Amino acid sequence: MATDQVFVIVGAGEAGGSALQVLREEGFDGRLVLVGAEEHLPYERPPLSKSYLNGEPYKSEGSLKGQDWYDGQGVDLRLGRRAVRLDRSAREVVLDDEERLRYDKVLVATGATPRRLDVPGGDLGGVHYLRTLEDSERLAHALTAKARVVVVGAGWIGLEVAATARGRDCTVTVIDPADVPLKAALGNRIGGFFADLHRQHGVGFQLGGTVTELRGHQNVEGVVMDDGTELRADLVVVGVGVHPVVDLLGADLLANDGGVRVDTQMRTEDPDVFVAGDIASVENPLYGRRIRVEHWANALMGGQIAARSMMGHASDFDPAPFFFTDQYDIGMEYAGWAPATAADPLIRGDLLGNAFHAFWLVDDVVVAGMHVNGWEEGIEPVQKLIRGRVRVDRDRLVDLTVPLADLLP
Repeated sequence: MATDQVFVIVGAGEAGGSALQVLREEGFDGRLVLVGAEEHLPYERPPLSKSYLNGEPYKSEGSLKGQDWYDGQGVDLRLGRRAVRLDRSAREVVLDDEERLRYDKVLVATGATPRRLDVPGGDLGGVHYLRTLEDSERLAHALTAKARVVVVGAGWIGLEVAATARGRDCTVTVIDPADVPLKAALGNRIGGFFADLHRQHGVGFQLGGTVTELRGHQNVEGVVMDDGTELRADLVVVGVGVHPVVDLLGADLLANDGGVRVDTQMRTEDPDVFVAGDIASVENPLYGRRIRVEHWANALMGGQIAARSMMGHASDFDPAPFFFTDQYDIGMEYAGWAPATAADPLIRGDLLGNAFHAFWLVDDVVVAGMHVNGWEEGIEPVQKLIRGRVRVDRDRLVDLTVPLADLLP
């Protein structure tokens, strides 16, 4: 695709990195500019709360390219720089030093930033958030044996940090306002499974309460809850969700879920502006509603689709979101999306033995599913059931003698 066009990518995460690769691999030979707030080339974030946090060398998942690729592709790198404004009428990205980058097409993939714990003492030393390589390195250094760790938030980041901290012989307590971990994502039954898993490994929980104050002099020493309970702490890890970074986009492009409205080709209502990753609120044809997904696989897919769309090409969109987690001796993969009104899932396998599949159904149609250590069948047949809107026989679905593949049309 010989061209004198200029494509600007704002955001050097998984979405931005995957978009760059597809643009070059599929023939775009115009000028490419990458603007990233971090000093790093695009990198995968899953290791930050898992292996890298555990002190192991950073290991790429293999989905993004390294320095040699960038050296050979003529990408204009603006790393350690922030885009502060998108002048859509002039088709320019304005950087933090007032430099203006003209674009023919722009992809905004600015990701998200952690929500802060807005309580007295929240700015004490020893309070950690986890988003970047540097965040992971600082936290890994602090997770010394016998350290008293309080994790605020029993979501995926909080539980992965708790598992890693217990593996490093820290004392760990997790605080969350819900009565079970992961309740909003997985409901009571599977949330209870993860609570039991962590308790078996020595994690304590303070559920149904909130943090009102962090105490200490220069560094945090205690966490005060709304019922007056005070927990001693050498460090605090906050994982209470994220804010989509949408400052560059005008209100006319924003969705009600805090993201940016796009179609399945990552196109906004401005024909020259594309959006992917954590901030993309996609009209999902499978579920008939907008869904914004904050996971690694979604960012990679969105970046790839956006790149082709910027070139005028269409791509297949996978409507069944995917994510995974590793905690202790379990590996979990999840696909799909279940509304908050969905009943507790059907279980296929041994919940107590940490080897099972779970299925969320609406009118006997599988809308979401996961497996824990169910590697023999894995997540692929679950994804096919979801994408195919397959109406299933519930008894056969939970019968281990019936292969999941036999339920497919």
